[in-house]
Amino acid sequence: MSVDPETLEQAVINRLQQVIDPETGVDVVRMRLIEDLTVDETGMVRYRFRPSSPLCPIAVTLALQIKEAVAGVEGVTGQEVEVVGYVGVGVLNALLKEGEED
Repeated sequence: MSVDPETLEQAVINRLQQVIDPETGVDVVRMRLIEDLTVDETGMVRYRFRPSSPLCPIAVTLALQIKEAVAGVEGVTGQEVEVVGYVGVGVLNALLKEGEED
Protein backbone atom coordinates (compact mmCIF):
# COMPACT_ATOMS: atom_id res chain seq x y z
CA MET A 1 0.00 0.00 0.00
CA SER A 2 1.37 3.38 -1.00
CA VAL A 3 0.94 6.43 1.21
CA ASP A 4 1.57 10.12 0.67
CA PRO A 5 4.85 10.70 2.54
CA GLU A 6 4.22 14.42 3.14
CA THR A 7 0.78 13.82 4.64
CA LEU A 8 2.05 11.00 6.82
CA GLU A 9 5.07 13.04 7.92
CA GLN A 10 2.76 15.83 9.08
CA ALA A 11 0.62 13.31 10.97
CA VAL A 12 3.75 11.97 12.68
CA ILE A 13 4.86 15.49 13.62
CA ASN A 14 1.39 16.25 14.98
CA ARG A 15 1.53 13.13 17.13
CA LEU A 16 5.06 13.91 18.33
CA GLN A 17 3.87 17.33 19.45
CA GLN A 18 1.85 15.46 22.07
CA VAL A 19 5.00 13.96 23.63
CA ILE A 20 5.94 16.40 26.38
CA ASP A 21 9.26 16.62 28.20
CA PRO A 22 8.11 16.64 31.85
CA GLU A 23 11.13 18.67 32.94
CA THR A 24 10.37 21.58 30.60
CA GLY A 25 6.68 21.16 29.77
CA VAL A 26 7.59 21.57 26.08
CA ASP A 27 6.94 19.03 23.34
CA VAL A 28 9.80 17.11 21.72
CA VAL A 29 9.25 18.81 18.34
CA ARG A 30 9.55 22.35 19.73
CA MET A 31 12.61 21.27 21.73
CA ARG A 32 14.13 19.97 18.47
CA LEU A 33 14.83 16.55 19.97
CA ILE A 34 13.72 14.87 16.72
CA GLU A 35 16.13 15.21 13.80
CA ASP A 36 16.18 14.09 10.16
CA LEU A 37 12.57 12.86 10.14
CA THR A 38 11.70 11.18 6.85
CA VAL A 39 8.76 9.11 5.67
CA ASP A 40 8.75 6.98 2.53
CA GLU A 41 5.87 5.84 0.33
CA THR A 42 5.64 2.51 2.18
CA GLY A 43 4.94 4.22 5.50
CA MET A 44 8.40 3.64 6.98
CA VAL A 45 9.45 6.46 9.31
CA ARG A 46 13.10 7.21 10.03
CA TYR A 47 14.45 9.76 12.50
CA ARG A 48 17.06 10.54 15.12
CA PHE A 49 16.32 11.29 18.76
CA ARG A 50 18.79 13.60 20.47
CA PRO A 51 18.08 13.97 24.20
CA SER A 52 18.36 17.50 25.59
CA SER A 53 21.68 16.62 27.22
CA PRO A 54 24.12 13.69 27.10
CA LEU A 55 23.14 12.85 30.68
CA CYS A 56 19.39 13.42 30.28
CA PRO A 57 17.74 11.51 33.15
CA ILE A 58 14.54 10.89 31.19
CA ALA A 59 16.04 9.93 27.83
CA VAL A 60 14.83 6.33 28.06
CA THR A 61 11.30 7.36 29.01
CA LEU A 62 11.11 9.96 26.25
CA ALA A 63 12.55 7.58 23.64
CA LEU A 64 9.94 4.95 24.46
CA GLN A 65 7.13 7.54 24.40
CA ILE A 66 8.33 8.84 21.04
CA LYS A 67 8.49 5.35 19.57
CA GLU A 68 5.00 4.55 20.86
CA ALA A 69 3.62 7.83 19.51
CA VAL A 70 5.03 7.21 16.02
CA ALA A 71 3.76 3.62 16.02
CA GLY A 72 0.26 4.89 16.83
CA VAL A 73 -0.03 7.01 13.69
CA GLU A 74 -2.32 5.44 11.09
CA GLY A 75 -0.33 4.57 7.97
CA VAL A 76 3.00 4.04 9.73
CA THR A 77 4.27 0.58 8.80
CA GLY A 78 7.49 0.70 10.77
CA GLN A 79 10.15 2.97 12.14
CA GLU A 80 13.88 3.22 12.43
CA VAL A 81 15.09 5.42 15.26
CA GLU A 82 18.67 6.23 16.11
CA VAL A 83 19.57 7.82 19.42
CA VAL A 84 22.50 10.25 19.25
CA GLY A 85 24.28 12.50 21.72
CA TYR A 86 23.55 10.43 24.83
CA VAL A 87 25.96 8.61 27.15
CA GLY A 88 23.92 5.40 27.04
CA VAL A 89 23.41 5.47 23.28
CA GLY A 90 24.31 1.80 22.71
CA VAL A 91 21.97 0.48 25.38
CA LEU A 92 19.12 2.80 24.40
CA ASN A 93 19.42 1.99 20.69
CA ALA A 94 19.34 -1.73 21.54
CA LEU A 95 16.28 -1.23 23.75
CA LEU A 96 14.43 0.59 20.97
CA LYS A 97 15.21 -2.21 18.50
CA GLU A 98 13.83 -4.95 20.80
CA GLY A 99 10.93 -6.77 19.20
CA GLU A 100 11.48 -5.33 15.73
CA GLU A 101 12.61 -8.66 14.30
CA ASP A 102 9.36 -10.39 15.30
